[in-house]
Amino acid sequence: MRVALLVTCLGDVFFPRVGWATVRLLERLGVEVEFPNGQTCCGQPHFNSGYWQDARALARHTVQVFSEAQYVVTPSGSCAAMVRLEYPELFRDDADWFRRAKSLAEKTWELSAFLIEVLGREDVGASLNGKAVYHPACHLRPLGISDYPMRLLRQVRGLELLPLERQDECCGFGGSFSVRFPEISTAMVRDKCRCIQASGADYVISTDAGCLMNIGGYLRRHKMGVRPMHLAEVLACQPR
Repeated sequence: MRVALLVTCLGDVFFPRVGWATVRLLERLGVEVEFPNGQTCCGQPHFNSGYWQDARALARHTVQVFSEAQYVVTPSGSCAAMVRLEYPELFRDDADWFRRAKSLAEKTWELSAFLIEVLGREDVGASLNGKAVYHPACHLRPLGISDYPMRLLRQVRGLELLPLERQDECCGFGGSFSVRFPEISTAMVRDKCRCIQASGADYVISTDAGCLMNIGGYLRRHKMGVRPMHLAEVLACQPR
């Protein structure tokens, strides 16, 4: 099985370790991973800000770059949602590009969904000692993903999962939302981080770099002593 990695902009710039962890994990499970060098932004920031023409240009480029892939896997629910849900809508009035966008959408997977639905794996041989809470990224919901990350985390040896108060609340990042409404975003991430700290966890785990950047930044600035980790990083950990 061959997979093309869609690493995402935030992953490329701020969280390269998440991309490396994704590759290590998939290769350990017997998957051949390729990295198309021509990939750029998927266009979601432009789409969410109302610049649909710019989003279409980036979508066309992405469709072309990944056209030969058997599967496309991304460690990001937001980018997966953009490709799977919004790409076909962007080209609703263009039959040829709609067909091509639909083809890419159907073979693009968020990491946890790929592990469970395609590979049929919940126990991936991961091991991490400590206590953790899980923050569900908002973009998993339109993808229909609810319990996949938790099902995978429950199989991680040595990891104790703790309840998180107000778990389903957004962390306040929301892409460009945090830029347009910084005061509201700050209040939301403050509430989220207070709940995380109160849980007594060593780690907060999520599936999106945007959430981790927002939550991790607040935790670090306020010296709350909780380490943010991406799901891929946790699943890539093995006993020493």
